[in-house]
Amino acid sequence: MPTPERVRDFISRVEAMDYVGAIMHFYHEDASMQENQGEPRKGRDALIAHEMDVLVRFGGMPVRKVERFAINGDLVFINWIFEVRQKDGSFRPVDEIAVQHWRDDRIEREQFYYDPAQVR
Repeated sequence: MPTPERVRDFISRVEAMDYVGAIMHFYHEDASMQENQGEPRKGRDALIAHEMDVLVRFGGMPVRKVERFAINGDLVFINWIFEVRQKDGSFRPVDEIAVQHWRDDRIEREQFYYDPAQVR
């Protein structure tokens, strides 16, 4: 079960836009991530590769300071709001909820829930 301090450390790492470092230091080696009802990505190396690809495609993705998160045993819920760069250089907010299943002090499984129209 994650401690509130460990979850806050994870959130701070993401807020600092160290997305790859957050995956390296807070996810199990066999972790998975899933977008809405899409096919899960499995394995920390695959998660890192995907994150690096997203950062290259979108040229960085600022995240707003987290205002809401909750911990219920091994479940953590985080409301992220990312700023996705558009082709014209403007930013569009993407509001999502991450549901994380922690094992000990690392994330084992994560699923993101958001309206796909936000990223079209």
